[in-house]
Amino acid sequence: MGLHRFKPLPSGRMGILWTLATIRDAALVEFGCMGHMLYSGVTLKRAGVHDACRLYSTHIDETDIALGSTERLNHTLDNVIKRDQPRVIFLLPSSIPEVIGTDLPALCEELQPEYPDVRLLPFGYGGFNITQHRGVQEALLLLAQTLPVEVRPTPQPTFNIIGSCADLFRFQADALELVRILEGTFGIKPLCVLTSAASVADIEQMGGAHINLVIRREGEPAARHLQQRFGTPYLLGRPYGLDGTRRWLEEIAQLAGLTADSAFLRAQQKLCRQQLTAVMPAFAHMVRAHPAETALSLGGHADVVKGILAFGCGELAFAKGTCWCDCPEMASGDIPYFAEAEWTRAVREHKQGILMASGEALAWADRNTELQISNPDIKWRLHPYEPPLMGFRGAVQLANLWINENIED
Repeated sequence: MGLHRFKPLPSGRMGILWTLATIRDAALVEFGCMGHMLYSGVTLKRAGVHDACRLYSTHIDETDIALGSTERLNHTLDNVIKRDQPRVIFLLPSSIPEVIGTDLPALCEELQPEYPDVRLLPFGYGGFNITQHRGVQEALLLLAQTLPVEVRPTPQPTFNIIGSCADLFRFQADALELVRILEGTFGIKPLCVLTSAASVADIEQMGGAHINLVIRREGEPAARHLQQRFGTPYLLGRPYGLDGTRRWLEEIAQLAGLTADSAFLRAQQKLCRQQLTAVMPAFAHMVRAHPAETALSLGGHADVVKGILAFGCGELAFAKGTCWCDCPEMASGDIPYFAEAEWTRAVREHKQGILMASGEALAWADRNTELQISNPDIKWRLHPYEPPLMGFRGAVQLANLWINENIED
């Protein structure tokens, strides 16, 4: 691993942890060294994850490593089951057991008969050979493959959200906005919000949904599996802006055969336009007379960057600035991947326009941290009730951030 001034690209293990950590009625046991789970738990609390998956570590030492002993894992499982009585225990290797070749799936298969009332579910990728985003993808897929039970479609239409995970900035607020819009537009309820508001029971019932809404590309393999098993159609995309949200809802209506409440939609769009009326002339003037001031530069998850860019440059006619994503596998011609040297140079050289990136990058560059759209974060997020960035309310929030940024400049 090279030297980094800032947080390096997280490993697959971290992606798996951030995906599983919000699931209720479950526990996660890391077969790893002391300290790993302690620091991760603090990070999750800062992100607003509370009273969800119980996090534990076995605290292996040099003797365990040298002799290949797994007795600590057995002891930990006993204690966790007696203390918390979880329905499922996720087992995650850290880098050392992964390197020395500890066979966690085999251990789980051997131990499972001892715990007939608790499902032991092992995960891999404890090393550094995959990135955070691949870890999220593998975790979502394994959950979809193993926990849903055979169920019939619900009598009334329902939906699942797939991909709302703790590694995304404002993941809870965005999910709440989508649930609000879907309930108002179609009168439908969520079965499972995977994973930011999910319990083990919610995941088990996922097969009863009428449509799966995948809000990040890492969730598509899980949605494809659910489609093959239950016949559930899915839609991939994150709705940003007024037009973007309207189109997203139209696609849902077509895929799931739903009829939208036109009165609710008209009221939502009317309210948003009223809230934006005062700033639209200012945006139009800046685009026409000072286009450099509205150039939109974005850095973060590729799907987030793509969605915000479509709203700002599509609906508001902003100019496109320097844009990048935080995952090499998601890079494209429009949104390339920037490693640390590249994004620090882009941030340092940014002179005019609107810069939205991670809290870490904005704070380092002494820029407005209210324009954060990605992690690493620098603040505590104790509750899920901040303004969203997606949906109708997200469109107003983004416009509010952009107009104030131009006023301050």
